[in-house]
Amino acid sequence: MQEPTTAERLLIIDDDEMFCHVLDRAMRRRGFEVVVAHDAEQALAMAHQQRPALATLDLKLEHDSGLKLLPELLEVVPECRVVVLTGYSSIATAVEAIKLGAVNYLCKPADADEVLAAFGRESGDPETEVAEQPPSINRLAWEHIQKVLQEHDGNISATARALGMHRRTLQRKLQKRPVRR
Repeated sequence: MQEPTTAERLLIIDDDEMFCHVLDRAMRRRGFEVVVAHDAEQALAMAHQQRPALATLDLKLEHDSGLKLLPELLEVVPECRVVVLTGYSSIATAVEAIKLGAVNYLCKPADADEVLAAFGRESGDPETEVAEQPPSINRLAWEHIQKVLQEHDGNISATARALGMHRRTLQRKLQKRPVRR
């Protein structure tokens, strides 16, 4: 997607205030008019008032499901292009998001350039490389630890509690380099 020539309105729907702040600033620098909502009720109210051309939608809001909100949002603003963002990616939710009307689905963390590219994708890319093998269990564990650590703002004790492991064990795992595959 090209840089906007006029201020396109972008609605960011995410319960992570820090993520919203970072994406908001990045998109404003790229010429977007940004509005932010932290839950489904607020998002629908903003959609009615602001009529955004684009929206990012977190799959797992604190008390709401992005999959449930997606058709409601598109009912309010049918022309809105929605990219679903999530730290809880799965094939099933990706398929459902697209079936429900999202134009794309990205795993967090995603930066502003990746989000812009996701809005601009009009069709699938048959040249996308298919991995020779699925990720190893060690790689999946590393990614899960990183996701939970991010959810707890880098707090190792809170992350260890959420993962059900001892804090020192988690610290040792974090000192290791990420597993490649």
